[in-house]
Amino acid sequence: MSEQALANQLRDKIIRDPEVVLDDRDVMRALVAANDRAMGGNIVDLRGVAMERLEARLERLEDTHRSVIAAAYENLAGTNLIHRAVLSMLDPLTFEDFLHNLGSEVAETLRVDSVRLVLESVHSENEPALRHLGDVLCVAEPGFVQEYMRGERNGQPRAVVLRQTQTNSDAIHGAKAEWIRSEALMRLDFGEGRLPGMLVLGAEDPHQFKPSHGTDLLAFFSGVFERAMRRWLG
Repeated sequence: MSEQALANQLRDKIIRDPEVVLDDRDVMRALVAANDRAMGGNIVDLRGVAMERLEARLERLEDTHRSVIAAAYENLAGTNLIHRAVLSMLDPLTFEDFLHNLGSEVAETLRVDSVRLVLESVHSENEPALRHLGDVLCVAEPGFVQEYMRGERNGQPRAVVLRQTQTNSDAIHGAKAEWIRSEALMRLDFGEGRLPGMLVLGAEDPHQFKPSHGTDLLAFFSGVFERAMRRWLG
């Protein structure tokens, strides 16, 4: 087939279906560039300038759209994880099984490498009554929760704190502190007349828990955890 025949065929195709060209960004850019060259360097095509600006704006809108969709999917995935963890947390019938489940199934569901429950008490962690409860439970002196959550900052800490681990993290994570790099701290209120507690999720990934991340889902999880703990403490 000759070049003229191909050109005629292409021309007929474009006339029948112009959207083939209009919807192709690269083709449109090449056509605009060819038109600019044909007009010469002394002529400014305002339509071409306007098209470039609209194209840049469209690209920004598409990037924003993709970011919003990705955030929505990520939030939905996080919600599903929290819901599954809550259901798993409600299964145990004894406090010992509850703690064991917290460090195994709940930790796996939340995709974290460490889970620690800190309870403030005047009693020592080494008491025989606490030894059989496993390594999830950590008993600390009164005031420890606020000091640990405050870290290197002044003022009252928030109910949920996300950060990279600090120098005193071995008091919580023990031997795992060598490779735990970020943590989520949730303050627990067990009711009037009881000392507070803290639920700590630790991750090897230093970016899994960052201050810039949202805390709504973890606040919900800690609220459910508080109510479950009140049942056991009662």
